[in-house]
Order: sequence, then C-alpha cells, then structure tokens
Amino acid sequence: MSATRRLAGNGDRPGCTAPGSRPREALLLIRRLVKAIWICLILGLVPQAMAEDSSVLLVANPDVDSRQLTRDTTRALFAMRQRTWPGGQAARVFVLPNSHPVHARFVKQHLSVYPHQLQLAWDRVVFSGTGQAPNRVRNQSEMLEQIASTPGALGYLEREYLDDRVQVVSIE
Repeated sequence: MSATRRLAGNGDRPGCTAPGSRPREALLLIRRLVKAIWICLILGLVPQAMAEDSSVLLVANPDVDSRQLTRDTTRALFAMRQRTWPGGQAARVFVLPNSHPVHARFVKQHLSVYPHQLQLAWDRVVFSGTGQAPNRVRNQSEMLEQIASTPGALGYLEREYLDDRVQVVSIE
C-alpha cells in the first residue's frame, strides 16, 4: 500500500474514512461544538454579572477630602507604605480577615494582588519596624462602624452595606 493511499483514507478498513468524507456528520459536530461554546460563554458570564451586582467598593470616612485615588495610591495605602491621604490627612486602614471572600475579591479586583502578597507586605513593614499592620475587623458591619467613626478611615464594603455615614472613593 502506498503512502498516498494511506493518507487519502483507509477506505478498505471498516469504520475508517477520510476526513471530510461525511460532510453531514462534520456539520452536526460543528453545530454541537458551537452550542457548547455558547453555553460555556453564557454560564461564564452569569457569575461575572452577579459579581458586578455585589461589587466591593472603596469607602472612606466622610471627613476625607479625596473623592478618588489612583490604583497606585490605593495599593500604597493598603500595603501600609503610605500613611497619609493625598491631602496630608492621616490614613487609618481597615481590612477584613485574609480568609474573608470580600477581602480576597477587593484585593484581587482593585489592588491587583493576592491576599497573601498583601499579608507579606504588612509583615515586612511590621517586622522591619517601619510601620504597622492595618486594623482588622471581623465583618462588614464592623467595617462600616469603624470607618464611619474614625477620622481618615479607609476600607471596603459590598454595595449592600453602604449607607450615608461613609463615602465611596473611586479608583482611577
């Protein structure tokens, strides 16, 4: 048997045909593949759309003059490398526990780091004696109370926890 015959198709063996010899089956396979891709896309977008509804926002005490921060400034404040707001007011940073899902979402979405990376930055400033770790709160209700009652406070909350005692700070 020549190489040409083997590549052209194995018509002499049952069940083996050359590619494209059954266009109807190929068309059905493509249709199924397209449907599967659409289903994956739809299912993939639904959780993302739900996450947008429960987005985590950067919030501050109402006495803070800054209404927006750059991503770099936000990162520096939460990494405890910067201790003051851009206007010079002392910043008091509040965070949820590392294991809290809202903390993980905020850190990943807005700071573009993982929680363990942020923890390493806090450990570095504490152990080197150049700074302090942020203030930890147990839950979002406590976060709201602390930010509302602490001058210069900065933290994050899901949208449903917001009220008029705190202000939302946008991140550029």
